Amino acid sequence: MSAPVITLTRDYAAPAERVFDAWLNPEDARRFLFATPEGEMQTVEIDPRVGGRALIVERRASGDARHRMEFEVIDRPTRLVFRFAADPSAEGEWTRVSIAIEPKGGRCTLTLTHEMDPEWAAYEEQTRKGWTMVLASLARAIGE
Repeated sequence: MSAPVITLTRDYAAPAERVFDAWLNPEDARRFLFATPEGEMQTVEIDPRVGGRALIVERRASGDARHRMEFEVIDRPTRLVFRFAADPSAEGEWTRVSIAIEPKGGRCTLTLTHEMDPEWAAYEEQTRKGWTMVLASLARAIGE
């Protein structure tokens, strides 16, 4: 079975710096990063440096949803790469997410690429929907 790769692109009516910074700012992240309409954000801890980690926990009807990140590349405002894990993955089971942001004057285009492990192929559609929700919520979080 081949490893799924999810790629999503979205335009934002905000500068690249504003969109980039939202991923690393806990106050912004709590409004969009893995936040669902019915959930209650419990924890948003972000250490915004290469090698730094993030933990985002949202309480949902099905239980706490834990999302873990470890930053590999932070190149403001155009590139962010992190190792990513979410429940039910065990500690140390990572996939890779890359964020590329192309500045376009006072606007920008963001491309998210999630390289999944073949063992998580059954979660491909659920993961695509999750990232689509995250990118839509990001637009609201930055004031669009």
